[in-house]
Amino acid sequence: MAQFLLAFLVFLLTHSLPSFRALRQSLINRFGRRTYMIGYSILSLASLVWLFAAFRTADDAALWMDHPWQAWVTLILTPIGLFLVICGLLSPNPASISFRGRGKVGAIVAVTRHPVLWGFFLWAFGHIFPNGEWKGLILFGGFSVFAMMGIFILERRGRRRHGAQWSDVIAATSIFPFLAIFSGRNRFRWDWAVAFSLIVTVIGTGSLLFAFHEVLFGVDPLLLALYGV
Repeated sequence: MAQFLLAFLVFLLTHSLPSFRALRQSLINRFGRRTYMIGYSILSLASLVWLFAAFRTADDAALWMDHPWQAWVTLILTPIGLFLVICGLLSPNPASISFRGRGKVGAIVAVTRHPVLWGFFLWAFGHIFPNGEWKGLILFGGFSVFAMMGIFILERRGRRRHGAQWSDVIAATSIFPFLAIFSGRNRFRWDWAVAFSLIVTVIGTGSLLFAFHEVLFGVDPLLLALYGV
């Protein structure tokens, strides 16, 4: 458990680095943006791999019994979360996390201006229910809180970065999913990122359910959902 808690702390510190503007800019000035991004990506991936390895080997005590309905929560929320993460990363979005900083704002932004963080939250929150141990609650509960804190941080950063233009940036979007659509400020539309993300989500979900989830994490989610084992 000690190694797991240490790995989780390192993960949180690593993924909090971009929020420290002075430190981030100092590293970019010293090594260049490209080197910084490559180094940060490697460090982030390494901390994530260590975290899950420590999670699998950590001793723990059960908090609640497993039931099939708990796995169904995960099966429903995880594909939605995966879709939002992929689509958010591929869609231009001046207000949040994206691989594409420029271009016409992606269709997914009509749903929420923070699709990546909402997707990460749904994935993490959905995994709390079938992981009824302390380490599961710490890991996935911590991820859920981290995602919500990320939304708050990005909102504050966006106001500071865009200044008077911030109201224009967020005019047709909302923090909470579908609020801008339900209020009539926007409407849902399709674009290539939405279509591509749906395809990848279907393939990825099927691969995890029927093969890789048990190999990687030692749990068959379908057996858990159908039989509770």
